[in-house]
Amino acid sequence: MINFAQVGNDLYTGKRSIDFIKRQKTWYAVSAVLIALALLGIFARGLNFGIEFSGGSEFRVQGVTNSENYEQKAQTAVSDAGIEGNVVSTIVGQNTVRVQTEAAAGLTDEASAALAQEFGVAKTSVSASLIGPSWGASVSKQAIQGLIVFLVLVTIVMALYFRTWKMAVSGLVALLHDLVITVGIYALFGFEITPSSMIGFLTILGYSLYDTVVVFDKVRENTAEAFQTRRMTYSAAANLAVNQTLVRSINTTVVALLPIAAVLFVGFTLLGPGTLLDLSLALFIGIAVGAYSSIFIATPLLVDLRRNEPAVLELDKHVARQAAKAGAAPAAHAEEPVAVGADRTGAAAVASDATLPEGAPRPVHKYAQAAGPRNQPKRAPKSRR
Repeated sequence: MINFAQVGNDLYTGKRSIDFIKRQKTWYAVSAVLIALALLGIFARGLNFGIEFSGGSEFRVQGVTNSENYEQKAQTAVSDAGIEGNVVSTIVGQNTVRVQTEAAAGLTDEASAALAQEFGVAKTSVSASLIGPSWGASVSKQAIQGLIVFLVLVTIVMALYFRTWKMAVSGLVALLHDLVITVGIYALFGFEITPSSMIGFLTILGYSLYDTVVVFDKVRENTAEAFQTRRMTYSAAANLAVNQTLVRSINTTVVALLPIAAVLFVGFTLLGPGTLLDLSLALFIGIAVGAYSSIFIATPLLVDLRRNEPAVLELDKHVARQAAKAGAAPAAHAEEPVAVGADRTGAAAVASDATLPEGAPRPVHKYAQAAGPRNQPKRAPKSRR
């Protein structure tokens, strides 16, 4: 049985390491395929906007005892009322049928009576509402404006906090990566986009940014110490940071997805289409994609953006020279990382014996004793009588 606590500890100290940085071309290729499919779905198949955006009439038939062939029944009733165009019918909850049509205008009463007769319910059990497209257009405009303001503020804050615009650019690319793939999944599978979905799209950007900032904060800590100690390349220090935050990112994502998955199950099986289902579906897709981008896209992209900086190049050359002097073959950035500095509790990270050059002394924890029993008080000499 896998001891996840031990695996997480080994990843943090550098005893084990997954080389995310060296395999960045693989992650880029995976993302490129996903983005290509997403764009294909968006531009070829198109987005399935809800009635709030396109406008039209909505009828809800309550108390339906027999929902067999409900789509055919709805189509027949709407056609008999004289309403032309596409008809979308779905079951909401246990005994309610939702019928969406083109704007019924003056045919609302005729459509309500036809639906009541077709489904065998009283006319009072059929409710009708007319939704104009201007409301959806207003929501879309405000959502786009909010997205632009959000991205501008995020760029400024990240550039000031991390003191480099390249981290801000990497974070923004990860955000756009998540947004495009999430919307593309909606297009490919024909999920309906409602105002609740728009709220979900904006929410996942905040979650993805939070996860990325946590990883970047550890990257900044490790790389700053790498420049100071000059014992580890920039890419190796960044890769160690991703390994150190990997378990935390996975745990956070799983904990966030479990309750959303429960809401999705209830929505699909019991509640049917509605605000709760639309919001939870967008959150589930976006959080999963956001976890991927924080681990596999943001940090490798940051390393690629900084790879040719003079300070980074000089650090890599210095580490290679030190490795050559120690008799070890220098590696560009795939070396097994040695944890640098101290973690937030003050304990120094210790490398495994396999990562040390031949003949080099093994680093020792700063609180470790050279020999003898640990934390044993000295005994006073026995007095002679």
